Amino acid sequence: MSMKAAIAAFVHDGATVCLEGFTHLVPTAAGHEIIRQGRRDLTVVRMTADIVVDQMIAAGCVTRLVSSFVGNSSAGSLGELRRRVESGDPAPLVFEEYSHYGMICRYLAGSQRLPFYPLRSYGGSDLPSVNSDLRKVTSPYPGPDGEPEQIYVVPPVNPDVTIIHAQRADRGGNTQMWGLTGIQAEAVYAADKAVVVVEEIVDDEVVRSDPNRTLVPAHAVDAVVCCPRGAHPSFAQGYYDRDNAFYRAWSHISKDPRRLREWLDEWVRGTADHAEYVDRHGEEFWARLAVGEALSEPVNYGRRL
Repeated sequence: MSMKAAIAAFVHDGATVCLEGFTHLVPTAAGHEIIRQGRRDLTVVRMTADIVVDQMIAAGCVTRLVSSFVGNSSAGSLGELRRRVESGDPAPLVFEEYSHYGMICRYLAGSQRLPFYPLRSYGGSDLPSVNSDLRKVTSPYPGPDGEPEQIYVVPPVNPDVTIIHAQRADRGGNTQMWGLTGIQAEAVYAADKAVVVVEEIVDDEVVRSDPNRTLVPAHAVDAVVCCPRGAHPSFAQGYYDRDNAFYRAWSHISKDPRRLREWLDEWVRGTADHAEYVDRHGEEFWARLAVGEALSEPVNYGRRL
């Protein structure tokens, strides 16, 4: 599907939308298309809420954020998110905070259709004081000291749709990625629908020749979107590098509400689609983010004689 058609079909006002990708393969272009289509009242679930989330909040798409980290990926702050959380300006944002592992456990529970997932890492933490969904249950088994144990649990997360970015997929939706990965597969399985955005569509034989790189299989995917450079300003291993200059610039852009909205009007609302966004940057810009080859050694999977 085209990005426009996929977002129109699977992202609706009031939906819970998961956008996953850990520093690498961030589904930025999908977030931009959600802005273009003017979606409202979304709950966004993202472990590491970063620039694309800040942009979606500023565009008025998001009323609730579920996350375990908010920040501009070591390059500064998220101005719009801070204004919404700290002072409710121009409108408040509901923020549900978990730890990284707490979010992983939520995805695990969601993908396995479990009622909750236990974890010990909230013991001694003050997170339960700001999140009432972090609760304790009595374990049916003795604790390390042989006595009954009270253990923290987190609820499952089951988004209406999960959107991820990856390097490649075949036309059936078998999705391959390499380099830095996160919780993408579990986020897909936890959702009712899944949209995979890729740098390129490849022939079935390419996927079959390297099956261990298939992190998300076709049966879990509802739509495949081919969108080259769709993770910018994050990176796609083997395709283009991280745009560190933009990450640094975003702290200054987002600090000024007027400048932020002017940026959205020019680069998101002012472009028909991601292809125009790419073209507007120009080839010289993309050449600076080009990467050289670092080939993986082939392996012999063997063939029955």
